[in-house]
Amino acid sequence: MAMTKRSGAVYLRGGKPVPAGKADPAARELTMAYGILRAHEKKHAGDGTMRIAFDAMTSHDITYVNIIQTARASGMTEFPIPYALTNCHNSLCAVGGTINEDDHAFGLSAAKKYGGIYVPANQAVIHQFAREKLAGCGKMILGSDSHTRYGCYGTMAVGEGGGELVKQLLRNTWDIADPEVVLVWIEGKLPHGIGPHDVAIALTAETFPDGFVKNKVLEFAGPGIEALSMDFRIGVDVMTTETSCLSSIWITDEKVKEYYATIGRPEAFAPLAPAEGAYYDAMVTIDLDEMESMIALPFHPSKAYTIHELQKDPEAIFKKIEEECDKELAGKVSMDLRRNIGPDGKVRCEQGVIVGCAGGMYENICEAAAILEGKSIGNGYFDLSVYPSSAPVNMAILKDGTAAVLAEAGAVIKPCFCGPCFGAGDTPANNTLSVRHATRNFANREGSKPANGQISAVALMDARSIAATAINGGVLTAATDIDYDFTPREYHFDGSIYEKRCYFGFGKADPSVELRFGPNITDWPKMPEEEEDMLVKLCAVIRDDVTTTDELIPSGETSSYRSNPLKLSEFALSRRVPEYVGRSKAVRALEEARGRGEIAEELASVCAKLGADPAKCSVGSCVFSKRPGDGSAREQAASCQKVLGGFANICYDYATKRYRSNCINWGIVPFTIDRSEPFGYETGDWVYVPGVREGILAGRETFAGKVLSADGGVKDITLYCRGLTDEEKLILTKGCLMNYYAAGLGREE
Repeated sequence: MAMTKRSGAVYLRGGKPVPAGKADPAARELTMAYGILRAHEKKHAGDGTMRIAFDAMTSHDITYVNIIQTARASGMTEFPIPYALTNCHNSLCAVGGTINEDDHAFGLSAAKKYGGIYVPANQAVIHQFAREKLAGCGKMILGSDSHTRYGCYGTMAVGEGGGELVKQLLRNTWDIADPEVVLVWIEGKLPHGIGPHDVAIALTAETFPDGFVKNKVLEFAGPGIEALSMDFRIGVDVMTTETSCLSSIWITDEKVKEYYATIGRPEAFAPLAPAEGAYYDAMVTIDLDEMESMIALPFHPSKAYTIHELQKDPEAIFKKIEEECDKELAGKVSMDLRRNIGPDGKVRCEQGVIVGCAGGMYENICEAAAILEGKSIGNGYFDLSVYPSSAPVNMAILKDGTAAVLAEAGAVIKPCFCGPCFGAGDTPANNTLSVRHATRNFANREGSKPANGQISAVALMDARSIAATAINGGVLTAATDIDYDFTPREYHFDGSIYEKRCYFGFGKADPSVELRFGPNITDWPKMPEEEEDMLVKLCAVIRDDVTTTDELIPSGETSSYRSNPLKLSEFALSRRVPEYVGRSKAVRALEEARGRGEIAEELASVCAKLGADPAKCSVGSCVFSKRPGDGSAREQAASCQKVLGGFANICYDYATKRYRSNCINWGIVPFTIDRSEPFGYETGDWVYVPGVREGILAGRETFAGKVLSADGGVKDITLYCRGLTDEEKLILTKGCLMNYYAAGLGREE
């Protein structure tokens, strides 16, 4: 098997992993991960919580405006660490009038005012810029994009919601419980035609469904790494986000040293390796010899099959996926993948895209070009777009002729842009199949709108197999099934375009600079503090196994409104529970009236039945879902709920730490319930939790509540809020992170 996993203690002894029955978590200190984490601890209390200060930060143009606005409202006067503001998401400035370019102008003015780094539109995707200009062995980088992963460059990187970046801007810390570490042991050699996405998809399929590495650090080692190029390593590393791990780190070797020399920063290299006796909580083994060309079907990177499996029985596999997709789409539109099976029984794709931080790497593009050289993608329905990940990569393929080879075959070279990864650009036709070397294939990530009766499907696939499919006119083809020659080319990095176009202002803050505001850039509305008791109405009950951030707040068409909290909130859950916004506003109106001393008849009746005192209750909306927050780091998945009057979420488990942190930073209490307890409550039910404020401050983790159902019945419910830090307790009770700072809390002495 290409992938195997093992739970339980593993030690590195004599340069090899040795499974052992006895656990010794203290020996985690010998891992690369703990060496870097401990070096970045700002406060070490020995209490099982790490308090981390990062070396640098990154944000793109659908997150940085809100982050800076929050930090500004909290008293920030300058950026204390290098902070890169890239413009790679809202680069299509025709969408929403002047909105997107107004955000870009705000970003440049903020970089000048507070001392930041500004990367104009189409110069680089966020992660490639960080790799080329910010990464370094032993460093830590925090980004407001979930795919912030630079482990193969010796950098531990983390994607988080905006609130966590605000804390760093206010010289506060990123607080985490001491994480478990999982060894990813790579051995064997790559078969011809296998690319990084094949390995990444297989790794995601092996680890995501059962949460095997959730909130843990992946540490990559093993003899198989030596032969892997840097572009191959990062292609696997960036996709570790899809496993739901916390971060990643790899051994560093001569190839890493050569990489830093190539990009003109040789001083950024340092050798990294786990020490003898390093302890791991589990292990995943990757046998490269056994790897096959892979495809991940809608709507998750973990829905993985070998291309050969799909070719053998597309009818049965597509039928299964259609049923799963239709359930996720909640009846809004039906997926018809089987229409993409031709009369000859072969799967046909109508679009190929090689893009972004995963696909748009120099080596991927060059090898795809080698497959396409002298051939044609044809003049049928299939088309192919290639997006280099940065201007230096783009210049390299222009200078060495790779771009010409692609163009001659019929591919279109496009600017450095993340759009196809989140639903902005290259939207395929209804019910067609798009194969993409991109990071995600969640519902609507290709830009379709089920509410309007539109749906299309994205399947993730390596650039090599996309090129193989292209030369067959869109007939699904594994790169391992074709003959082609490829000699890896040396990447010649030319960073002069960065020096000409980017603003490097760290350490040069100029308070006299006026921020440039567009009409769509608004301040956050006032957020209420938490009252003694909580009374929330279930405005959405979602019983899917996982709820993604794309469902909580859609990507794509909403991007232009990310700087306008009120406007953006109108899109909350719009693709999953369209009635949620109206329901939440109705509850918010009850709370606003209560704040004026007016107790509405509905509220008075509910309180009477539950024995609640409306004068002591925070009244708001609540969402139940089984496992929310898989996917993007963007804080708007939580802030929109808060803007609409949300005070709590209830679930069995939070899919990611970053979404749970977003909830806390926006004053939404992250309740959980036992998995053994079926959630039998429905939309419209009220949940009353007395003593919630005092309980949170006192460190209580169990709360006794009551539920009032629509038929008037009252039932008991037990809620949990576990593992809050002292700071998180204060943030929740103050109502949000901004209120916390406005109260003078969390300041560096």
